[in-house]
Amino acid sequence: MKIKTQAVHAGHHPDPITGAHVVPIFSTSTFAYGSFARGERLFAGEEAGYIYGRVGNPTVRAFEEKLASLEGAEDAVAFASGMAAISALCNTLLAPGDEIVYLAPLYGGTEGYFLETLAKFGVRVTDAGSVENLPQALSPATRMIYLETPTNPTLRIYDLAAVAQLARARGVLTVVDNTFATPYLTRPLQHGIDLVLHSATKYLGGHGDCLAGVLAGPRELMEAVRAEGLRHIGGTLGAFEGYLMLRGLKTLPLRMEAHCAGAAQVAEYLSQHPAVRRVYYPGLPSHPGHETARRQMQGFGGLVSIELESKQAAAIFLDSLKLFTQAVSLGDVESLATHPASTTHQLLPPEIRAAHGVSDALVRLSVGIEDPEDLIADLEQALAQVTRAAAASR
Repeated sequence: MKIKTQAVHAGHHPDPITGAHVVPIFSTSTFAYGSFARGERLFAGEEAGYIYGRVGNPTVRAFEEKLASLEGAEDAVAFASGMAAISALCNTLLAPGDEIVYLAPLYGGTEGYFLETLAKFGVRVTDAGSVENLPQALSPATRMIYLETPTNPTLRIYDLAAVAQLARARGVLTVVDNTFATPYLTRPLQHGIDLVLHSATKYLGGHGDCLAGVLAGPRELMEAVRAEGLRHIGGTLGAFEGYLMLRGLKTLPLRMEAHCAGAAQVAEYLSQHPAVRRVYYPGLPSHPGHETARRQMQGFGGLVSIELESKQAAAIFLDSLKLFTQAVSLGDVESLATHPASTTHQLLPPEIRAAHGVSDALVRLSVGIEDPEDLIADLEQALAQVTRAAAASR
């Protein structure tokens, strides 16, 4: 099936008892297993079935199956948030003395978890800086390479096939956070990546009403992560949230097409505005990763980041927006805008933010599915306020 058909039909089975066409919300904490012998088999993993809501639920399972199909993975495991998925993955696969190498920039919460929590438990954390530096950054202790595509918030593009080829030659596991691209635009596993991860809160859900995370990859690894990350750690996705994720995924292709079309128009407009010093959008030919993005993406995404003249200019711009809601997160049908240095990346040391290009003048825009002309008009009036303020201060 092509991806638009998969988005609707994968993981979708009419309920065998009631015939319900939409997957029901199985709001239960536990499941009856009927007999002593069957209970023993279920808990030993000798028979498939549901035993307790922390490790599995039919509604959530349907979401996992649909996402695995969209990513071209053998299996998937859902979690209560993207950070729950990341921590469950690392807690399962890394041990004291191991090393994780990442390609910056990352979402501030992810990088903070690596630098503070993982390091506290004896895992060595290394920022390779670039694909070119990866061979030198890897060591005999390296167990995992972690990166985003595109990166948050400067939309840097990394060559996934090049990373995967190097990692496999060294016997290192690769993990890609595919939140910004979604499987509609990029399928990292097709480029040789081992595991793919999402903050499903964003584009997969798509409506800003639910937190979720999901990890997809080989079945054997997913079973290990389910046992450690859910059974022992317990970052479990609820049944109602699983239902919302199923609903969101059905329209993912349609929404992503609208996000991409709107973002392309917004980026083109902003690239020509005199108050904007720089535009970060992989769909622009001027973007340093444009050719790589063309090769490994089916579209350039719905995120646009811009650099203004100063932190004050960024504040005036954000406070003047009317259609763009000033809030963190992204991927909603409504357009959002945020200042990463003071929000999503605030807890990172200033020198790390500076090294990653997260300046005080940077603004990240999540372009929704509104009419692009209306969004551009809103940006225009906000930038006019920036221009007027600058003129008044001279």
